[in-house]
Amino acid sequence: MNARRADWVGLTLEANALAVTRGGIAILQGIDFRLTCGQALVLRGPNGMGKTTLLRTLAGLQPPLSGAISVLAEHFTYAAHADGLKSVLTARENLEFWASVYDQTGVQDALVAMDLTHLANRRAAELSAGQKRRLGLARLLVTGRWLWLLDEPTVSLDAASSALFVAALRAHLSIGGAAIIATHIDLGLPEAQILDLTPFRAGPDARSTHGFDEAFL
Repeated sequence: MNARRADWVGLTLEANALAVTRGGIAILQGIDFRLTCGQALVLRGPNGMGKTTLLRTLAGLQPPLSGAISVLAEHFTYAAHADGLKSVLTARENLEFWASVYDQTGVQDALVAMDLTHLANRRAAELSAGQKRRLGLARLLVTGRWLWLLDEPTVSLDAASSALFVAALRAHLSIGGAAIIATHIDLGLPEAQILDLTPFRAGPDARSTHGFDEAFL
């Protein structure tokens, strides 16, 4: 069993009475949850419910309408729909770049975990959609961050590649990491908590008071 990272011990994420907006209009409100070391939370709900908006708010990319979020920026990394790759760099060079950004190592381990060793010297521009997605997810492994915020991480992945990702996620949780995942599919993580966002849908008269410009977030 992997040893837990000492610098992650005691870290928690708490969301209290959280309300989030899209286009200046509140879409979710009254959200409360707590996440500690080794835990994963799966966000569920139909398209348009606000899963991505909630993740963006947790990641600090837009302010909440109300409520509080306890996590600090240096404790999380956010993986959205874009893979965040430089097309002219090889797979290895892309991971080396991100590792340097976060002052981390482990590039070779990340390549192995996502079955990319045979593609390590191939430019990102030459990879298939699924390979690019695997490389984008491999970035998580060189961030050293406690909390992974993941928006539909298995898009473009086949069953075998999805299994690689889940194995990497489980390894992250086993050393005390945490994750919040917006997904429509069953990742095969029975230990994960499920947060159905449907009961938190905001009423039609709930609007942002942050001002007109927020409509352009």
